Amino acid sequence: MIANLRIVPDDLSGEGVLALLQLHLDEMRQWSPPESVHAMPAARLRQPDVAFFSAWDGETLAGCGAIKHLGDDHGELKSMRAAPAYRGRGVGKAILARLLAEARGRGYTRVSLETGRPAAFQPAQDLYRAHGFAECPPFGDYVADGFSMCMNLQL
Repeated sequence: MIANLRIVPDDLSGEGVLALLQLHLDEMRQWSPPESVHAMPAARLRQPDVAFFSAWDGETLAGCGAIKHLGDDHGELKSMRAAPAYRGRGVGKAILARLLAEARGRGYTRVSLETGRPAAFQPAQDLYRAHGFAECPPFGDYVADGFSMCMNLQL
């Protein structure tokens, strides 16, 4: 775990944040069939229904994550990503905790997400399960496609 990790609201204007999001999109396209790539580009993450956060270890970008407003009581986690040098060091756990605090502050009673089923997505699945998320039927515009896994957490 990184001792002084700062997680702050971010406007997605920094080169490092944009590069990390591009890595995220590139990996999702590499690992997922085209119809199952649900990662949002920076322009979509800047919309008013999304709150985006970046995580910093001093001046070094360690990761990012976002929460999208789905309804008065429901939010969706998006763009959860640790920078490659920070994988396995607790950044995802810290970002998840910050996003869940944001959800509670907004009065959400449920937080959902979509991730993949294959082995490349196992670390994400493990992180979410360790924090109480359970597999659920598709929500929003997601469909049962055999690749995607939807999960949610009752707050």
